[in-house]
This record gives sequence, structure tokens and C-alpha cells, in this order.
Amino acid sequence: MLKPIQTSSRERLCLDGIWRFCLDAQDRGLKERWFSGALPAARDMAVPASYNDLIPDAAVRDHVGTVWYQTEIRVPASWSGQRIVLRFDSATHRATVWLNDAEITSHEGGYTPFDVDVTNHVAAGQTYRLSVAVDNRLHWWSIPPGRVLTLADGRQKQQVFHDFFNYAGLHRSVWLYATPKIYIADVTVVTHYAAKESKVEFKVEALGQTNTHVALRDVAGAVVAKADGTSGTLVVEGATPWQPGKAYLYSLEVTYGTDVYTLPVGIRSIEAVNGEFRINGKPFYFKGFGMHEDHGTIGKAHSNAHMVNDFAMLDWMGANSFRTSHYPYAEDILDYADRTGMVVIDETAAVGMNLEIAGKLFGGEFPKELYSEDAISSRTQATHLQAIKELIARDKNHPCVVMWSIGNEPDMRPVGSFEYFAPLIAATKALDPTRPVTLVNVMFVNEDDDTTAHLLDVLCLNRYWGWYVQGGDLQSAKAALHQDLKKWAKKYPDKPMIITEYGADTLHGLHSVVPVMWSEEYQSELMTLHGEVFDDIPTVVGEHVWNFADFATQQGIMRVGGNRKGVLTRERQPKMAAYTLRNRWKNKS
Repeated sequence: MLKPIQTSSRERLCLDGIWRFCLDAQDRGLKERWFSGALPAARDMAVPASYNDLIPDAAVRDHVGTVWYQTEIRVPASWSGQRIVLRFDSATHRATVWLNDAEITSHEGGYTPFDVDVTNHVAAGQTYRLSVAVDNRLHWWSIPPGRVLTLADGRQKQQVFHDFFNYAGLHRSVWLYATPKIYIADVTVVTHYAAKESKVEFKVEALGQTNTHVALRDVAGAVVAKADGTSGTLVVEGATPWQPGKAYLYSLEVTYGTDVYTLPVGIRSIEAVNGEFRINGKPFYFKGFGMHEDHGTIGKAHSNAHMVNDFAMLDWMGANSFRTSHYPYAEDILDYADRTGMVVIDETAAVGMNLEIAGKLFGGEFPKELYSEDAISSRTQATHLQAIKELIARDKNHPCVVMWSIGNEPDMRPVGSFEYFAPLIAATKALDPTRPVTLVNVMFVNEDDDTTAHLLDVLCLNRYWGWYVQGGDLQSAKAALHQDLKKWAKKYPDKPMIITEYGADTLHGLHSVVPVMWSEEYQSELMTLHGEVFDDIPTVVGEHVWNFADFATQQGIMRVGGNRKGVLTRERQPKMAAYTLRNRWKNKS
């Protein structure tokens, strides 16, 4: 799916701003056709934003079910004779859309874009009512999974199986854009870097029949390679590579009839072999974080100001990478990572497929079998596969994306786990054979129990020695971590390993002469001992601390004002551990 951009043949109109908004706690809106007129009892709502924290009302923050958004749009008169498309960068977790009284599209999945051709529904120069029903409910068949409980008083309560707040709404921008009737539908680029002669493979999907011309330009605008046709290979002599921390972006200009689309291209190669992760043939060591799209007031909404600040803090600490835990981030973030040379592990929203974690965090009764038609089912698998397809379709051309993660911390021990995940791993590799694939391992699933580790290109392990296990005893935690990682390295000597989560909840400002749990000293000491262990295991090729910054969670006795494992506060102020990591990472290649 091509991102809407401005070119000589394409125009876009951003529909962000103040929309009208209302809750639909009783699911009356569809029956009463709220899309056919002004929303009842509507109030103002910012788009993009999570709606939960914008209004001081528990009914809004904790709403379970459908909400409605509405605005008025005017199609530019200059778009007469053009193909006109409406696009949502995300709607969490599913949406149905109307123009005036006509239902025009629906979409499942809260973190990938969807669009719809509205050419036959609109006329240039005219005004239309745009209504969107957004449903935040999670079910066993959704990605991420969850379940809705009905309380004694009839209210609905959302039970999530993941440890972050279920922010919802129109988190990202909404667009109306125009293209020629004969247009470029998609572009796929695969690059191969070599010092003397690099290659850029391209494939253009277009609707209509006309000539296709492709030109690759350097940063000065000079054409370095060109070709005709909808597919082929461009050869670039002495190419400047896209490198971690040193991004170089060419521009691929595709002309198809009167339509023109330009795509940034970073020429680089990736491979995971012999216990190493290599970018452009050189071993790469991941230094960074699991992160969240999470800020005060706006929740999971995208904000360029917050993004620039987050990247600046990553750079200040010496980080070179992050994982989009636990869902695809806004595409603007990947664009910025392309520009800055930040390396990204791109993850689907498949988090929470684990009854042991769900039971400990949230309590209650659960189905006896995790992988069954009563829980993680064939319907879940179909939703999961679609999420993988949409993630790759959106992000396949980003040079910053070096690996696909198809899920976080599923329980890989039960019967049915292999049958669920093996086809998804195979499908991911078929959709994109150029990038390694991983599935992030949970701590209590060891190297002998994990049913799919042998299928993965890179082992990503989440480990909480010194916190959830052996908390308060850092000496024992260090020994246990070392033994744990050595077992994985022995069983899979050719697979590179990244520790994708480790950390400790820490209250900013809490200090202790002797490091004790929750103090800044304890978190800092925990980071130090982990680094010492990582340096002793040759196939450990990276460390991602959990978490970059404190973030919001559901209410519960384990969380005081959210998850406090950030090395930064939610307001991006550093704890002691941030300085510890900065000292380590600035001095580690």
C-alpha cells in the first residue's frame, strides 16, 4: 500500500482536526442510523488522538464498545476527472465508514492503514458528511486477543491479555487524495549492496495499460540508473549504502502514463548467518529498546514533536535500534528512522497469547486449551495472517526495517502452538524472503520447550532475571541469566540472539545506598550485570531494554501509575539507568 504523497500528478488533503464525537455504550448507533445525520449528544474530539484521556470522564476513559466520529469534507474542485481515495492511517481496533448515507468500507486491525476508492461516491467541489464507527473491543479472534466480560449490572468490561493500556480511536491521520485514473497501485523495492556494484530490484503494480519509466536519483537529484517496464533491476556502481546511524536515501521515481510516484530507497543488505546479524556484510549489534507509542493526553496518537524528541533521546543514549513493541507504529516513525539511520524490528500486534501471563496479571477463569476453537483459534490465525500481510505491504520498502517479528511472548509449549505459528512463519518468509523472521520468546519457555525456535532466523528472548524471578538478588540473577543464555547458544549455535526485553520497575527519585528493588540504583545495577553477561556470549548480537519510557497500563495492584520499567519517565526525563546505558552504548560498537 503506497503512502499518500504530493507529486506532480498526485494531491492529498489532510482531514485531521476537530471532529465531532460520541460514545455508543448501548450499540444503538447502527440501528438508529447515526451516520445519516448529526451525531447525538456529540462533543469535540481531536484527530489524531486516543480519545481516552482527552476528556475528564471515566465513562470515556474506560469505555468498552463503539464510538462515533464525524466531520464534513469538501472535495477540491480541481480534482474533477481524478481517482479519489479516502485513507485512514489507523482506527483502533476496527472501523466502519460512511459517506453521507452510504457505507463505503470496514477494516479489522488497529495499527495498519486502510483505504477505499470513493470516486463513484463523490463529486469534485461538493461537500460530504464523513462518519466513522470505531470499536475498541478485543476478542479471542482479534489481534491482539482479549475478551469482553458482562458485569452483573449489565456493563461491559474489556479484559486484555497484554500489559499496556487499551488506547483507542483515530490515532493517526486521515487523508483524502487524488491520482490519475490510470495510476500506480504499488511499488516494491529490494536492494543488494556491494562495494563495487549494487542492485535495486523493482516491481511496479499499475492499473491501466501504458508505458512505465523508472529512474533512481541520488541526493543531488542526478540519475544514477534508469529502466523501462514494470519490473527489472537497476545497477548502481559505487553506491553509497544506507547504514545504521548514517542514512543515505536515493529517490526512485516511477512514471506510469501521467502518474508519478517517488519512493525513498536505502541501498543495504541484511543477513542472519553463523551467529551474526550483518548489515552490508558487517556484523551489527542492536543497542536500544522495546518502546511504546505512549504519551500523556494523546495516548497512542502520532505526534511529530514527540517523535523528534524520542529519537533525540535514543541518540543521546547511544541507541541504534528499537522494536515496535507490540504493534506496528505510525509510518511517519519508520520514515524518520529511514532518514536518521535507526534500525527497526517491526512487530505485529500479536501480544497476549499466553494464559499463564494473563492469569497472573488479570486473574479469572480461562479455557483449558490455549490453542483451541475456544481461545486462540483458526479464526485468530486468519486475523493474524492478515495482520502480517498488511504489515509487510505497508513497510516492505523501509530500509530501517531489518526483521519481522510476528508476535510477542506467546506460550509455545502447549499442543497446537506449532500448528498455529509454523504456517504464519512460513507465510511471512514467502511474503518477504529478504528479511529475517522472529517470534519473541517468553521467559518460562526454554530452549527445549519452544516448538518453533528452529524455524526462526533470529532468536529474540525476553528475560527478567532479577525482577520477576530472583528479584532483589542480583548476584543469583546474573548467574541464572548466564546459564540460560549459554543453553540457548549451545542448542542453536548458528542463530544470532537478541535479548529483546530485560529490566526492572523503577520509581523516579527513589534512591537507596544498597540497591533495592524499585530504586534507581537497582535498575542501574541490573543493566550493568546484564551487559556483562551479554558480552560473554558470542552469539548475543543485541540488547533491547524494556522499556524506553514509562507507559500507561490497565489498573491493577502490580502497576502504580503504569509500567515503570522505563529508563526515562513518561515525560522523557532520565533515570540513573539512562546514564548507565549511555556510558555502555557510547563505548560499544
